[in-house]
Amino acid sequence: MNISCTLTLSKSLENNILAFKNIFPDDRMLVIRRLENKYLSAAKCCVIYFQEMVDNELINENIIQPILGNNLSEGISCDNLLQDIQDKVIAVNGVIMSEDINIILDSLISGDTIFLLEGYEKVLIIASRGYGGRAITEPDSSRSVRGPRAGFTESINVNISLIRRIIRTPDLKLKFKELGERTHTRVCICYIEGVALEGILKEVEKRLDQIQLDGILDSGYIQELIRDAPFSPFETVGYSEKPDAVAGKLLEGRIAILVDGSPFALTAPFIITEVAQISEDYYNNYIFASINRFIRITAAIFSVSIPSLYLAVVTFHQEMLPTPLLLSISAGRQGVPFPTVLSLIVMLALFDLLREASVRMPASVSQAINIVGTLVIGQALVEAKLVSPIIIIITALTGILSLLNISMVGAAMVLRTLLIISTSILGIYGFLLGFILTLIHLMSIRSFGVPYMLNLSTVKNHDFQDVWIRVPWWEMTLRPKIIGAKNLIRQPIRKNKRK
Repeated sequence: MNISCTLTLSKSLENNILAFKNIFPDDRMLVIRRLENKYLSAAKCCVIYFQEMVDNELINENIIQPILGNNLSEGISCDNLLQDIQDKVIAVNGVIMSEDINIILDSLISGDTIFLLEGYEKVLIIASRGYGGRAITEPDSSRSVRGPRAGFTESINVNISLIRRIIRTPDLKLKFKELGERTHTRVCICYIEGVALEGILKEVEKRLDQIQLDGILDSGYIQELIRDAPFSPFETVGYSEKPDAVAGKLLEGRIAILVDGSPFALTAPFIITEVAQISEDYYNNYIFASINRFIRITAAIFSVSIPSLYLAVVTFHQEMLPTPLLLSISAGRQGVPFPTVLSLIVMLALFDLLREASVRMPASVSQAINIVGTLVIGQALVEAKLVSPIIIIITALTGILSLLNISMVGAAMVLRTLLIISTSILGIYGFLLGFILTLIHLMSIRSFGVPYMLNLSTVKNHDFQDVWIRVPWWEMTLRPKIIGAKNLIRQPIRKNKRK
């Protein structure tokens, strides 16, 4: 913690108290409690802490009561009184002695209690953090029908413990950093030693060390600052609220980043196939999980391409449609004053507007917004001859498909709009040109040195076992190459396969 003043502690208790008052002037949350033991007159001391950030019961019973009691009269040496108080009086697990004012102030602001004693330039930092936090609940962003339902909270200590409960091995390593010139946000790098690659780990640490901001309030800050391809709409750093999902990625060789104050953990490297993968795939039957995963992948492709393909066929390539279908579409467009491309853009924008409004509103209100948006507004637009019925169908289908991969909504919006614009100019050729340029862009992206399209087109060895489909667990013997290249063996290869 960087303090603008050059404060140093002295042996005078009153001078030290005055120094803390000068650092936090008129701060009514600061509590300075002077103490003096009646059995030992040399024990003039005080405790300093911030209200609502400490465990008051712990301070009263384990700090103040032992110091005011007769504990100081039994086996206490006045020659080294502060050390004896630390070792024999204060009944708290975490107690350290320090004279570094930066460490002292950082601990005080974080919720620890500072113990000052007359005649000593050092203080005791006592772990007493007790401010409330959100209980462990199922995250709203990724609900599961089957599998663990615990979700991360805003406490980094709780989040670490949730991961440790799953990965019970000393090979799970943690590295802590502080980011933010003013917030000093604690950040934890989690990885499994012997599985994660040192090169990726060093690159993660390097990018974190290069962050220079005055404050880190959420993991989203870090996600944007350490990502590859910063101008790409596709995410190259993953995130999740579920401890089991993060643990599964750690076991494959990835690295997790936990941020104090954020319930979202970051994972790197991140490849595009993870967009369609959910933790529930690994808890259900592999056939059912493979079907669901294929549906999500197909939905991601069609949510981007359906509006453009409809625009190309209706506007430029009408001969591709059966005559009855073409006549039906033409009849629906009778009296509509706007071109198809403008109707598509406006309706898709309206759908995204309703989706965003429903997300931000309370649950009861969001349901009403969905009903009004889908029924009332859609029906009113058709009856007013502002859009054709087929446009409403295309918009609804596109919106439903895009919601199957919620983490890709932002990229889908950008890519869908660009494809509509290119298709409106060149027809099906514009769509194909945009699609090919998108594939080239995806092929050029890397996430911490790992190709973004890793294993997407391979069907040999074990590369295909967890991409488009999910093979049975007894066949999933190896970890993904490159990501877990240091230790590819996930489980022993069985000579006799199950039949």
